[in-house]
Amino acid sequence: MIRLTNISKSYDGLQVLKDISLEINDGEIVSISGNSGAGKTTLLNIMGTLDRADSGEIIIDGKDVSKFPDKELSLFRNQKIGFVFQFHNLLPEFTAMENAILPSLIYSFDNKAAKQRAEELFSVLGISSKSANYPSELSGGEQQRVAIVRALINSPSLVLADEPTGNLDSQNAESLFNLFFLLRKNFNHTFVIVTHDKAFAGRCDRELIISDGKIIQ
Repeated sequence: MIRLTNISKSYDGLQVLKDISLEINDGEIVSISGNSGAGKTTLLNIMGTLDRADSGEIIIDGKDVSKFPDKELSLFRNQKIGFVFQFHNLLPEFTAMENAILPSLIYSFDNKAAKQRAEELFSVLGISSKSANYPSELSGGEQQRVAIVRALINSPSLVLADEPTGNLDSQNAESLFNLFFLLRKNFNHTFVIVTHDKAFAGRCDRELIISDGKIIQ
């Protein structure tokens, strides 16, 4: 699913990633751990095409995205990659359903098809009764599940999550971890998850540890 070759990235003269190469297989759940400032989020952003590497090659789902122009890269990102962040980033003036289907509408799916896909995912995640609620009417765990529906609405090949349990209590965090494995089983998504939760990292298919801009495990 992902092959990175000799990826380097610097900001204002500070080298954050140093010649990283790695492969992640289709359908894997892989965690990325490391101390603050080690380069985890930068690596995730480059995998997700939200940022460009200074050098190196990035192959995602068979496409060399490092050579894509910005417009083509944006379309690829919308179709192929889903994002789950620590902060849910739900729009407060929209209902849970409206938040969830926004990427599909950008992708030019019709409104009816988008809602049908969202309803399926809401059911899988156990929040069917919350589709008409606004974010302020949802618990933290429910908001995170809506964010997951939004990430999956276009049936992406790859799902990237950056500290998705950072604002959840232990019960909701455990529930979210179980959901990731359920979604992999049901839809064969590939997950790459930045996390400080050692227990979860140990349950993934593989744990990558990054230190000082390099993969050390």
